Amino acid sequence: MPVTGQAPPELYAVRLERGGPWDWSRGLREQEGSAEHGRFMDRLVDEGFILLGGPLEGDRDTLHVIIASSEPAIRERLAQDPWARNGMLRVKSIERWTILLDGRAAASPPRPGGGPGGGP
Repeated sequence: MPVTGQAPPELYAVRLERGGPWDWSRGLREQEGSAEHGRFMDRLVDEGFILLGGPLEGDRDTLHVIIASSEPAIRERLAQDPWARNGMLRVKSIERWTILLDGRAAASPPRPGGGPGGGP
């Protein structure tokens, strides 16, 4: 296997905190720059960088499950978010996460046709 000099991707739990010019009287999608932030986040999901993400109870913090090669790579990528550049979101914590239990498949509703692949 060739050596690339880059660490293999790992999972991280990343907590972001709202602040700065965040307007607490307005909802998430009513914030200034919401459309640009949304397009940026959708791109990260489409690229496989963010696996899961969304606001936590209380709406002050957001939690993302991210796949990346390192903490600096995460910080560099998230710094490109328009809401990070204007101070509306900042990284609060980044922790490498080893998943030992995953019940998402068992919790998924059955697909049409009965089987997991949609067939009989």
